[in-house]
Amino acid sequence: MWIAGDWKDYEVIDTSNGEKLERWGDYILVRPDPQVIWDTERTDKRWRHMNGHYHRSSKGGGEWEFFDLPQEWSIHYGDLTFRLKPFSFKHTGLFPEQAVNWDWFSSIIKGAGRPVKVLNLFAYTGGATLAAAKAGAAVTHVDASKGMVLWAKENAAASGLADAPIRWLVDDCVKFVEREIRRGNTYDAIIMDPPSYGRGPKGEIWKIEESIFPFIRLTTQILSKDALFYLVNSYTTGLQPAVLTYMIRSVLTPVFGGNTESSEIGLPVTASGLILPCGASGRWSAV
Repeated sequence: MWIAGDWKDYEVIDTSNGEKLERWGDYILVRPDPQVIWDTERTDKRWRHMNGHYHRSSKGGGEWEFFDLPQEWSIHYGDLTFRLKPFSFKHTGLFPEQAVNWDWFSSIIKGAGRPVKVLNLFAYTGGATLAAAKAGAAVTHVDASKGMVLWAKENAAASGLADAPIRWLVDDCVKFVEREIRRGNTYDAIIMDPPSYGRGPKGEIWKIEESIFPFIRLTTQILSKDALFYLVNSYTTGLQPAVLTYMIRSVLTPVFGGNTESSEIGLPVTASGLILPCGASGRWSAV
C-alpha cells in the first residue's frame, strides 16, 4: 500500500464503528467512512469534543453538526496551502491520502531536466495541480464545476502560485480531450481523478464503469512522444488496483513502453498503528 505518512497538519487520530476521528490543523472532525466496519473502544476524549460531526442518514446523504468550527480555515502540506470548508456529503475540499501521489510525480517533474506540461482532469480543488506547479510544471486544470475551479484558484493563491503557469478551465473532460486531439496539443503527463458518476456542464453523463477505459485510451492520443507519467485515481469499489494496472498497461505499454504499477493508497491511524484504506491509484512512468 502507498501511504501518505508525511502530513503535519492532518491526522487520522482513531477509527471506530463506521467513523474516523481526524485532526485538520487546529480542528477536530468526525466523519463517516465505509471502510471502518470494526467497532473499537473510543478512548480518545476528542471523540466527545469535536469541532464538526457529519451524521450520515439511513435514507442517504446526511448533514453536518458544528461545534465552534469556522466557515473556512487552512492547512499546509510542505509549501502548499489548502483552504478548507465543510460542504455537501461529508467533504472538506481535500483528500489528504493523495499526498503520496503528489510526492511521487513531483520527484519525476523535478528530475526531468526539461519543461513539463501536465494535464489534470477531474481536477477538483487542485491538490495535484498545485503539487505539479510547485514542482515546476506548466499545468492545465480541467473540471466541470465552476465552483471547484474557483476554489482551486484560491488554493493556488494561498500557496504562492497565483502567477504560476496554470491554465484554469471549466469544461467537460471528455469533450476537452477530444478538442485537444483535433488541435494537435500534447502533454508530458496526465493525472485524472474520475468520479464514479457525474454530469458535465451541459448535462454530459459519466459512469465510470462504462467510461473509464475508453477515456484512458482516448487520452493516450494527447500524450507527447516523450511522456513522463500517467496517474489514475479511483474511489470506486469495483476498480481495484489489478484492474487499474491492466487498463493502463494494455493501453500505454504497447505505445510508450515504461512501467505500470497500482496499489491501494492509505493514511496511518495514530491510535491503532494501522493503515486506513482510501481508494486506489494506478501509475505509469516512462522509466
